[in-house]
Amino acid sequence: MKGYFGIGVEGVSKAMNVGTLFRTAHAFDAAFVFTLRAQYKRHEGSLSDTSDTPRSVPTYAFADLESFRLPQGCRLVGVEISDQAIELPSFRHPRQAAYVLGAEREGLSADVQALCDYVVKIPTRFSVNLGVAGALVMYDRLLSLGRHASRPVAEGGPTEPVELPVFGEPIYKRKQRLRAKHPPPSVGGGGP
Repeated sequence: MKGYFGIGVEGVSKAMNVGTLFRTAHAFDAAFVFTLRAQYKRHEGSLSDTSDTPRSVPTYAFADLESFRLPQGCRLVGVEISDQAIELPSFRHPRQAAYVLGAEREGLSADVQALCDYVVKIPTRFSVNLGVAGALVMYDRLLSLGRHASRPVAEGGPTEPVELPVFGEPIYKRKQRLRAKHPPPSVGGGGP
């Protein structure tokens, strides 16, 4: 799958939820994880983050919004229950994305939502656990951007394997430019 994603939380209070989210992000091959305005205690989160994500995945702790940074070209996607949010099954994930989830009780703050390029919601009857919400978002990303065989019309698994991409020979622009400036001499006789 091309591109990358990171995932993080704003202002959470339950370290176990963050640990679960980080462990799941590690399993889904996140490029980075982060906290924003959070009091995350790694030793408490490690009780649920049994993969010890911070030792394997770049982990950032942003104290405030002014210090918050994302890689160039990375789109920020908020996960929040709101009337204006895009329902997750209808959302096309950006190739380069960072997902941010809010605190267990308050959700995403208005100023973080204002920074988001998109805000999505999981179409459930009520709010789900932070770790579960993050897992659903990452799984949806995998389904929509990953290379998997199409689902069959009938129940069961696919009957045809996924098509692998076919690539041609590499194109070397520098060699093309040199050939255009200095064409090779023609072979064979050229006159009557």
